[in-house]
Amino acid sequence: MARKIIVMGAAGKDFHIFNTIYRDRPEYRVVAFTHTQIPELGNRIYPPRLAGKLYPEGIPIEPEEDIVGLIRENEVDEVIFSYSDVSYDYIAERERIVQQAGAILRLAEVERMMIPSLKHCIAITAVRTGAGKSTVTRRVVQILRDKGRRLAVIRHPMPYGDLAAQEFQVFRTFDDLDRYHCTIEEREEYEPHIKMGTTVFAGVEYGRILQEAEKEADVMIWDGGNNDVPFYRPDVWICVADPLRAGHELDYYPGKINFTKADAIVINKCDVANEADIETVLGNAAKLNADAMIIRANSPITVDKPDQIEGRRVLVVEDGPTVTHGEMKSAAGMLAAKKFGAKMIVDPRPYATGTIADIFEKYPEVGPLLPSMGYSDRQRKDLEKTIELCECDTVIVATPIDLSRIVTTKKNMVRVTFELDDSKKPNLQALLRDF
Repeated sequence: MARKIIVMGAAGKDFHIFNTIYRDRPEYRVVAFTHTQIPELGNRIYPPRLAGKLYPEGIPIEPEEDIVGLIRENEVDEVIFSYSDVSYDYIAERERIVQQAGAILRLAEVERMMIPSLKHCIAITAVRTGAGKSTVTRRVVQILRDKGRRLAVIRHPMPYGDLAAQEFQVFRTFDDLDRYHCTIEEREEYEPHIKMGTTVFAGVEYGRILQEAEKEADVMIWDGGNNDVPFYRPDVWICVADPLRAGHELDYYPGKINFTKADAIVINKCDVANEADIETVLGNAAKLNADAMIIRANSPITVDKPDQIEGRRVLVVEDGPTVTHGEMKSAAGMLAAKKFGAKMIVDPRPYATGTIADIFEKYPEVGPLLPSMGYSDRQRKDLEKTIELCECDTVIVATPIDLSRIVTTKKNMVRVTFELDDSKKPNLQALLRDF
């Protein structure tokens, strides 16, 4: 009898876990995926083309809130927990629910899911989403490009649309973002790389993605999502820690795995963190990963029109995942508002419309800022309408993208940008010198 499995995910690693561990193995029967964290997905099917010969009708993708019924109706043996950026307490609660329904819960197996590359591979991961991982990736790209290396950035999956069409994606120009109907969340990750002239690979089928990237480059750069682990076996593993959330390196999954296994730990945002919190991260690194190189870095912010902030009533738009399930209370936009003398921060909640109002209901701790959520056309329109309704003088946009390209508003927009400053030694240049 095949062992019946549910893969509990969030439209990302769950598919990779299936592809690398369970596909085409008759001793297992994956009866369903479940999804959470990502709104606007609805019920979907993991298509037969990707599911393999054992699943001619594909595999259903159901809401996680239906997990108890799915376990009982299908007499499921195991539930594989396969998403990221959650506390260990959260996992313990899911384990209790699964056990009461009659199955056991296991964490996804990190080593079994890592695909070896024929080329060199550098992985950039984090303790939590919003730690500044993307700025570290861009700095690594800059260093290696200056050395004449041919690079491919392979991005953690965000397949929120047609899974069969998203099996393999290559992003070289801004037009590719439109061609693949990218969400705001996808654009936030791809656009800064494209702006640098870097080709980005992504999709669903990460075996094929790696093979195609290896044809074009001699170094693979794994750009992780949230605080997830690498999908490829790295030669150099970097973990970005966030002293503004000191202690989370112990309490959040799978960020603790990254923190424990990394060859180098970049403690980011040292310019805005207090020394006591930096020392907490350093102390935890000494306990869990004493051999890692420790790099202290800053993340200075710049603003294109600071005069449009001073003395103004401002609406702050922050990166959505960072301030929702990432639990950041004060990200780059809030820092810019304070630094450049905003008269008042306008609370968007009274103006929130449709699915944006739902976000505030789901994440009440977000506070008086606007998450840049856009997982669907409807949500993007709701974001646009919420911005337009807000009674403010200036909109501070602290997402990694030019929001004006996809959101139409008469409001005055000011962009906040930030890059990594790792000038203090040891730094990434030293880490990569021998590599």
